[in-house]
Amino acid sequence: MARTGRPATRQVGAVARAVEVLDALAEARAELGTNEIARRTGINVSSISRLLSTLVSAGLVQHLPASGRYRLGVRILQLASAARDTLDLRTVARPYLEELTEITGETSTLSLPGEHDLLTIDFVQSPRSVRSVAEIGRNSVAHATAAGKVFLAWGGTLPTGELPAFTEQTIVDRAALTAEIAKVTERGWAQALGEREDDLNGVAVPVRDRTGTLRAVLGVQGPAIRFRPRAMRAAVDPLQTRAALIAETT
Repeated sequence: MARTGRPATRQVGAVARAVEVLDALAEARAELGTNEIARRTGINVSSISRLLSTLVSAGLVQHLPASGRYRLGVRILQLASAARDTLDLRTVARPYLEELTEITGETSTLSLPGEHDLLTIDFVQSPRSVRSVAEIGRNSVAHATAAGKVFLAWGGTLPTGELPAFTEQTIVDRAALTAEIAKVTERGWAQALGEREDDLNGVAVPVRDRTGTLRAVLGVQGPAIRFRPRAMRAAVDPLQTRAALIAETT
C-alpha cells in the first residue's frame, strides 16, 4: 500500500537533472546554448538536448530559433504565481520571527489587519525569564499599540466614540493621534511606550504588497524596564528587512 503525507526518499534522476537545467537558466539570467548548459550542470550534451525538448514542450523553457539558445518560459511565471497564492503567511514569516527574537532578545509578533484592529496570528516568545507574553488571537488595540498605529498609518480606521485610556500614556485625543500616525507614515515604523500596559513597550513595521496594501504587521515587544527607546530603534532595521522579505515571498 502506498504511503501518503511524506515524499518518497528515492528521487527520479531525470527530474533532478531537469531541475538542474532550470536552475542553470535562472542563475544565468540570460539565454544559454546547449553546450553552455551542459558545462554549467555537468550533464552530457545529448541528455541536455532531451531535457530541453521536454521542458520546451511543457512551456517551462523557451527555445529561441534565431539564436538556437534557451531561456526560462512563461509557464515558470504561472507556476510562481500559483505558489505565491497558496503560501501561508504564517509559515513564511515564522523563521523571520525566530530571527527577530534571536537578534533582539524580545518577543516578536505577526498580526493581520481587520476592520478596526489587528489580530495576532503568530509569535516567538523571548527566551528571557522576564518577558512580555504574546497570545495568538489577541487584538492589538489600534490607538494604543505599535502594531495598531501601523494599521492606522496604512489605511485602518478607528471606531467612533471616545478612545479608551489603558494607561496614563495612552493617546486618547484624536488630533494628537492623527499627528502621531502622520509621524509613523513618514518614518515607516511605529512605537508604543507603555500605552496599553504600563510595563510594555513595542515597535512595529508594515508588511505591504506591491500595491502598497497592508498585508500584515511585524512587531517586537518587551518589558519597558529593558526594551527602552534605544533598543526599540535598534530593532527597526531588522524588522524592516524581514518585513520586505516576507512581502517578496507572499
